[in-house]
Amino acid sequence: MNSWRSNIFAWAELTPKHPVADFDLFVIGGGSGGVACARRAASHGARVALVEESRMGGTCVHRGCIPKKFLVYASHFKHDFEDAAGYGWSVGESRFDWPNMVAAKNTELVRLEGIYRRLLKDSGVTVIDGRGALLDSNSVAIGGEQYSADTILIATGGWPALPDLPGIELAITSNEAFDLPQLPKRIVIIGGGYIACEFACIFNGLGAETLQLYRSDMILRGFDMDVREICCDEMRKYGVDVHLNSNPVKIEKTAVGIALTTSQGDVLEADQVMFATGRAPNTAAIGLQKAGVEVDQKGAVTVDSGSQSNVANIYAVGDCTDRVNLTPVAIHEGRCLAETLYNNNPQTPDHRNIPTAVFTQPEIGTVGMSEEDARAQCAAVDIYKARFRPLKHTLTGRDETVFMKLVVDHADDRVLGCHMIGTAAGELSQLLGVAIKAGATKAQFDETVAVHPTSAEEFVTMYTPTTA
Repeated sequence: MNSWRSNIFAWAELTPKHPVADFDLFVIGGGSGGVACARRAASHGARVALVEESRMGGTCVHRGCIPKKFLVYASHFKHDFEDAAGYGWSVGESRFDWPNMVAAKNTELVRLEGIYRRLLKDSGVTVIDGRGALLDSNSVAIGGEQYSADTILIATGGWPALPDLPGIELAITSNEAFDLPQLPKRIVIIGGGYIACEFACIFNGLGAETLQLYRSDMILRGFDMDVREICCDEMRKYGVDVHLNSNPVKIEKTAVGIALTTSQGDVLEADQVMFATGRAPNTAAIGLQKAGVEVDQKGAVTVDSGSQSNVANIYAVGDCTDRVNLTPVAIHEGRCLAETLYNNNPQTPDHRNIPTAVFTQPEIGTVGMSEEDARAQCAAVDIYKARFRPLKHTLTGRDETVFMKLVVDHADDRVLGCHMIGTAAGELSQLLGVAIKAGATKAQFDETVAVHPTSAEEFVTMYTPTTA
């Protein structure tokens, strides 16, 4: 017996021990998705570290949603001053101060980053400044330091993509647009998605002569066609010069600015050229190959419905997966993952019926299916539309349109999609998203008493279908 015990102890001493990892979860990326997952995981008792190479808060806080919305607000005042006269106000000569706006914006972003850092610290997350890269499936290198983790989360977001074009070095992206030394007098914006349309309206509203160039026959691909066409018309009314079916060919420096040549042979003179032609997953040089993590042709981390990569202990959320590239979606994915891994509460991110807004002038709010998608998936649909001048502009005289649309499944009366162009459309899309998520029927919309006088009341008073 004593000999047996001695042998067991000797074997135990000689057998390699599995070291305890430094952390349960290591997050690479301090944007919305990474921070959300890190904080939620730490609240459930996990040992969590997060590394960020730039400013905490990621694209949304510093190069996207927040500073862009500040500029959207600023761009509205020009039109508000003009409209005030219709209500008896006398407004003197106005002047926009771009450097002052940029300085105020930057002050707020510094404050917000401090909040992000404090929230992470208060949650018990170890925050590391630097660039994190995988050494293998369980190890992260930061500078000269190395950390181990049972689970690793990739949350590195996306980055503006630029085409291979002569003179492309003369152009900017949305990253640089927020901190230009001065407001350009003339700007050409290339692209037809969210970012291009929003910045076209921003610069136009701030007083720049704005031309938007898009390769296809209509802006905002993927949105309901009525919404796309009406938005384009409204942007043109406000002063954005939208050129469709046109591509940039080359960019050249001139004595007075920049010249952009198009595929139609036009030469467009400007002070600034901005490309908003898509974003790519920000996954280069972070060691994914070393860890055996699969990516697609765009560099997006390939994940399943639970955000798990092909490597069992490596996950990814947010824009680096190229699923639905929106800040709230990244947050949702991150929280679902933390609940699944650290709270014994399995959750799968739901990417259906996501409400969204485009902050053009006027803005877009939408949730659910477009008419085109509904007709492709349903045997029959009923379409309800309303189009009118908003009450506010009966006195201002401004030629602006409010448009609303409901897409309804004829078979069961479920409302499949809600679409709006007009003031507060984004705010309304949030509430309409609840109705769509709950499976509301057109009859329930009709039974809801209207709030009068509002634009929103049209959503519950469109009793007769326009098309079926």
